Amino acid sequence: MTEKTTRLSVAARLRNNFLAGLIICAPIAITTWLTWSVVHWADSWVRPYIPVRYDPERYLDFAVPGTGLIIAIIFITIIGFLAKNIIGQSIVNFGESLVQRVPLVRLVYKSVKQIFETVLKERSNSFKKVGLIEYPSPGLWSLVFVATDAKGEIASKFNAMGHDMVSVFLPPTPVPTAGFLIFVPREKIVVLDMSAEDGAKLLISGGLVTPEYKERLTSPKEAPVPFVGKKALSSAKEADRLIAPE
Repeated sequence: MTEKTTRLSVAARLRNNFLAGLIICAPIAITTWLTWSVVHWADSWVRPYIPVRYDPERYLDFAVPGTGLIIAIIFITIIGFLAKNIIGQSIVNFGESLVQRVPLVRLVYKSVKQIFETVLKERSNSFKKVGLIEYPSPGLWSLVFVATDAKGEIASKFNAMGHDMVSVFLPPTPVPTAGFLIFVPREKIVVLDMSAEDGAKLLISGGLVTPEYKERLTSPKEAPVPFVGKKALSSAKEADRLIAPE
């Protein structure tokens, strides 16, 4: 009996050690593999267009990974610098006017450009807030990323119905890159204090990795101000005076 218990404890220790090592090694291996894949992908696209005399591997006896990625970053930065000038803007506008004449291409170009402008805009607060909504049915809550207020025709239709709607992104677990766009009333979104990064970790881990939370000490909430018709009373004392019988 004692021997069996000892064998089980040794097996449990080995299992725990393996899981601990897996937790340490797996993120490092996956991050390294993704980084290496991105570098090689960039090199495969850019290096064929590099003149032979400017290729570092011509003067070295070993491969230099990342050359294409570095050149791509420098090239994109130069394009962005030139696009801010009057001449650069005129060239960009001329190129866009040519693209707008191609039926299918203009639709793809306009959509992709709008997405990048929204995501990369420095003043944008999209997807920086995490919240909870009742989905897929009342009593069941799902984690969402708050995108932005409803705009355009959608906002006009909702305003006509008296609704203040917010667009949220509902990602699935464990791959949060796909998901659903849902319009939710503003008052039905429970905004959380966690960051978007912590929300992504919670989704990817399937709820196993919960971010740390320290409850903030807040002062007691003030008594809600009562309403009589559409006129707001300034204080609860004034409300008691109006409601009390003469």
